[in-house]
Amino acid sequence: MEFSSRLLHQAVEEIAKLPGIGKRSALRIALHLLKQPEEQTVQLTEALNRFRKEVKYCKTCYNLSDNEICDICSDASRDHQTVCVVEDVRDVLAIENTGQFKGVYHVLGGVISPMEGIGPGDLFIAPLVERVRGSHVDELILALSPTIEGDTTGLYIYRQVQALPVKVSTIARGIAFGEEIEFADEMTLARSIQNRIPFEKSLKF
Repeated sequence: MEFSSRLLHQAVEEIAKLPGIGKRSALRIALHLLKQPEEQTVQLTEALNRFRKEVKYCKTCYNLSDNEICDICSDASRDHQTVCVVEDVRDVLAIENTGQFKGVYHVLGGVISPMEGIGPGDLFIAPLVERVRGSHVDELILALSPTIEGDTTGLYIYRQVQALPVKVSTIARGIAFGEEIEFADEMTLARSIQNRIPFEKSLKF
């Protein structure tokens, strides 16, 4: 793709680094921004800069937050004895959109994947175990994507807390194997959480 402007080329190259954005889409976005009032582009760049510099990880659950403790963890009306364990911040948003879960969360920051060099030490699993040990948690709901990596991660967590006085459940398999939580429709996801089963019953051996 040839460009008459070095600045346009630079902008397209940077936008194309975003996930799911190809060069043609990046070009459309760049040209769209150029047509907008300068103030709108400035607001966008300022919002992104502030987000990058000021957003925090909640010290309790590792969800994204504007404060040290996120709004969900600081909400006294939530059920703090029920912790939903998810892979990613996007999964929190997906589950919250169902309106069916009133507990709190723990974001792992990924799943165990030896092929990608991701082990338990690269995730927020140790803080989860300490959270169960140090506070009154009645149930862990493993809401991980039904993939080999998700199942491996769930089994690892189960073994880490097996000796602790906590119930471990997993979402029902209304979600097809290989499907990611964030892409599941709200109804299926809501039913999967409501109809969760004890984790040990999900084990295949």
